[in-house]
Amino acid sequence: MRRTYFDTPIIKHLMGLIAVCLLKAIGWHLGKGPPDIKKFVLIGAPHTSNWDFPIVLSLAFRFRVKVFWMGKDSLFRWPIGWFFYWLGGIPIDRSKRMNTVEQTIEVFNENEELVIVIPPEATRKKVQYWKSGFYWIARGAKIPVVLGYLDYERKEGGFGPAMMMSDDVEADLKRMWGFYANIPAKHPKRVSPAVFRPQEPEDSSEQPEPVREEEETAQCV
Repeated sequence: MRRTYFDTPIIKHLMGLIAVCLLKAIGWHLGKGPPDIKKFVLIGAPHTSNWDFPIVLSLAFRFRVKVFWMGKDSLFRWPIGWFFYWLGGIPIDRSKRMNTVEQTIEVFNENEELVIVIPPEATRKKVQYWKSGFYWIARGAKIPVVLGYLDYERKEGGFGPAMMMSDDVEADLKRMWGFYANIPAKHPKRVSPAVFRPQEPEDSSEQPEPVREEEETAQCV
């Protein structure tokens, strides 16, 4: 895995100071820390605000968690591709025969330590269904899904339970929603319940794109 901002001592120290200042200025504090697990898929819900992204990055630095995200390979080309690598991006080639889920499973299998952030809603707007990519990636790589959260009422961010995905999709989603249903969002009316599209295929369309003008990449911690 390529070096990122987290591997550069000076930048890491500077970003750590910025994170401390930001969290203190807006009154946020740390909740439960990350599990002692080397590889996992990190999801976070509810995702309803532009504030989620800077808060999540700040919490990642405070928790000392090095996170990665997925994006289409065209973003990683010269002349600015290095910047997206530096931000923790992992290129996904959608022209390959393998879909995004399979490519991500392969990345997990190739690394001894890896945390990839996958927002299940893929947008801050209210949606009818969660994207199921994170579920199939976790099952395929035989790693847990860790439930990250941002509690806007208590102004607390942290890590919830680590769950191994089973063969019972509905039961797993019910357990997740049992946790997230009690997490106050910035905009409650935009909260999307933990439901997958009926008979949803395991294809690459289920993966969120990196930063867009209208939909920021939600690296939820």
